[in-house]
Amino acid sequence: MSGIPHDHYEPKSGFEKWLDKRLKVVALVYDTLMIPTPKNLNWMWIWGIVLAFCLALQIGTGIVLAMHYTPHVDNAFASIEHIMRNVNGGHMIRYVHMNGASLFFFAVYLHIFRGLYYGSYKAPREITWIVGMLIYLLMMGTAFMGYVLPWGQMSFWGATVITGLFGAIPFIGESIQTWLLGGPAVDNATLNRFFSLHYLLPFVIAGLVIVHIWAFHSTGNNNPTGVEVRRTSKAEAQKDTLPFWPYFVLKDLFALALVLVVFFAIVGFMPNYLGHPDNYIEANPLATPAHIVPEWYFLPFYAILRAFTGDVWVVMFASWITGGIVDAKFFGVLAMFGAIAVMALAPWLDTSSVRSGKYRPMFKWWFWLLAIDFVVLMWAGAMPAEPPYSTISLIGATYWFAYFLVILPLLGVIEKPVARPATIEEDFAAHYPKADASGDVKPAE
Repeated sequence: MSGIPHDHYEPKSGFEKWLDKRLKVVALVYDTLMIPTPKNLNWMWIWGIVLAFCLALQIGTGIVLAMHYTPHVDNAFASIEHIMRNVNGGHMIRYVHMNGASLFFFAVYLHIFRGLYYGSYKAPREITWIVGMLIYLLMMGTAFMGYVLPWGQMSFWGATVITGLFGAIPFIGESIQTWLLGGPAVDNATLNRFFSLHYLLPFVIAGLVIVHIWAFHSTGNNNPTGVEVRRTSKAEAQKDTLPFWPYFVLKDLFALALVLVVFFAIVGFMPNYLGHPDNYIEANPLATPAHIVPEWYFLPFYAILRAFTGDVWVVMFASWITGGIVDAKFFGVLAMFGAIAVMALAPWLDTSSVRSGKYRPMFKWWFWLLAIDFVVLMWAGAMPAEPPYSTISLIGATYWFAYFLVILPLLGVIEKPVARPATIEEDFAAHYPKADASGDVKPAE
């Protein structure tokens, strides 16, 4: 699994030897649980297990909901009401599934920003990062299609607006939009397509998660210092690492328990807080809601989509140079997907030789400004598309692209990092001076 020297599984009993020759499943589980893990990981490394739990939770509750859901425009809304009122525990299963999507995105955003701060995208972990971004894209697609299924007002009009974006693509846009919708407008064929894909994509995500885990098990975990585990000998590697079991498994499970306390408090006492009241009104193609907004986890990119209007100079320039092919709508679509693409390109845009942001004084300021910018864009995306919110969205979108395309490349050239610890062992000893070689903290004398 990992290139870090460590003890591998050795079958002892006759049955274990027989099984190991035919199917190395026990060896795989053992090597996964006992993989050497940098012993200085902090609490920002808990989000992996939260994300794994969310994926299992969404698949499990989704399967149960699919048993009672009717993917037809005449019955979809009523079937949701049937689940809420008549199915045993149906209201709880639906609320857990609905709010589970929010927990999923909350955890993935913290997971991504942790990676951006500690340089987890840098060599040799570029593939891990790219696979993670693919998982994120599939999550967005799955969540969007799932939001359409209740067939409420915001479901219908959200689908109309978002699928309409594909129509802005020159030459092939209308064909793609018709293919997505299954016809000229959002209707029964659209609902059937979205239901099928919403059911299928989580299993594709699960497959990519396995690849994601395999990728970082091949390269080893990053850590807060960005210093690699010593691999010259098993003895030196053991000074930098601890087995994943029991140390980090128990730490992760404790963190997961705390997260779930908050999660189930929200599910139990305020399950509709993150939703939109218009989605409890059945879809009506003849009545447009006053303000169409997506779910909160799409809002930053929705703000970027709306920021580039026809009176923005970069849009006017793009339209002029392309002879009108790139209009404001198409430019907004490019900007929205481009905002995700520049994140995926971070391994090549960041020119610094130092991995962790802990040792980059200038980088810290720009990074935390990016985090604030993300929250501001989220807020602006929920506001009407009018001044001053449109101006704030444009400023936020400009900084988002400037951070990845200008600031990250320049920082690698002009920034002077501070001294880093030579080894993970040295960093761990600085934080836990009374810890022995095994990583256990000694009691104070």
